[in-house]
Amino acid sequence: MADGFTMSFDASGLMAEFDQLDLDARELVRPAAQAGAQVFYDEVLRRVPVAATGHKRKGGRVIPPGALKGSIYQAYSADHSTPQAATYHVSWNARKAPHGHLIENGHWTKVVGKNGPLKPHWVPAQPFIRSSYDARVAAAEKAASDVLDKGIADALEKLG
Repeated sequence: MADGFTMSFDASGLMAEFDQLDLDARELVRPAAQAGAQVFYDEVLRRVPVAATGHKRKGGRVIPPGALKGSIYQAYSADHSTPQAATYHVSWNARKAPHGHLIENGHWTKVVGKNGPLKPHWVPAQPFIRSSYDARVAAAEKAASDVLDKGIADALEKLG
């Protein structure tokens, strides 16, 4: 009668496939994040208010109508990203549209009438960034997930 048995298993091939799958998954992080950011970007462009006429700033600089819409951007943030998580910013360029925060958050204003300053009054917010996020967060997650699912399926198919 035998006292036991010995069995060996070479897992190096399997480990190499796992390593390749890990590399393929890491390459999907940024495209998936961009797909989600694109959903938000498109929604922000749809919601951003456009004034009928331009307006002047105190220094005399004229801000043309549509300046805020033209300043909306999406950009990859290398500073806030890691190999496991990519970050994209969707916002407005404050240099091109310095009034963006006033529209997004609302503000107090003083109007000067012909007899001097009038009482300040509140100009309500017309949020376009926050409301875009609230409206499309599920669609953005789905877009990112779809990119990941397709990429992982392709990577698994490539491995055989």
